[in-house]
Amino acid sequence: MVTASLPPSLLPQIFAIFAFSTCGSYSGMFKMSVECKNRTESDLSIEVKFEYPFRLHQVYFDATTCKGGSAERLFLVGDYSSSAEFFVTIAVFSFLYSMAALAVYCFILEKYRENCKGAQIDFIVSAVFAFMWLVSSCAWAKGLSDVKTATDPERVITLISACDKPENSCREVHDPKVSGLNTSVAFGFINLILWIGNLWFVFKETGWISALSGTYVPSQENNSFPNNGNGAWPWPLCNNGLMYPLRSLGFHSDAPKI
Repeated sequence: MVTASLPPSLLPQIFAIFAFSTCGSYSGMFKMSVECKNRTESDLSIEVKFEYPFRLHQVYFDATTCKGGSAERLFLVGDYSSSAEFFVTIAVFSFLYSMAALAVYCFILEKYRENCKGAQIDFIVSAVFAFMWLVSSCAWAKGLSDVKTATDPERVITLISACDKPENSCREVHDPKVSGLNTSVAFGFINLILWIGNLWFVFKETGWISALSGTYVPSQENNSFPNNGNGAWPWPLCNNGLMYPLRSLGFHSDAPKI
């Protein structure tokens, strides 16, 4: 996430925060009503609450049986914690890595510029995060779709035995609001775009372009290219994020390989 020519953007940090906060802090609720033939046994406000990490098989509610006596305890269906936790984990770690890159830019940029290794490691890590954003966002999008289905009041009503009898009336009172979760998926794909776009800028700092093209790129600080007297290049192959191809400097078989 560090580039030698420009300071690292704060957008990855910001959108990573949005991604894990909109998903990780979510809590929702929906309501149903069961109106029994015997009105005294009706329950017109059955409230079901659920939250991150969406282990819905552990979420229960009590519903009337319309037969008198105690209510029956029912559980929602499904465990979608793996995709949700994976998404939040990637968001948190990408935020931490972005902050580390910002610290490198602020405090040890010159060391980062000394050779290609810093930029090359940065490129590889950024590519991994871009791929992880793709996987986690797709997985969470599918998980969210399943969460919506499992928390649909019309679907949950089918779990209530009293609703199987025609003399009883069951209906949804309040749908869960999942706009925040929809936003988290959008933030996930925005992060994917940001990290993919960042790859190009990091790639230019690795020196691989110059190494492949064989073109000579002058340093901003050094205009001469001495050797150490033995035909070997005495400086790091990368300086200020730029690669100096050996063949353009007159080195051939005796020059170190890139």
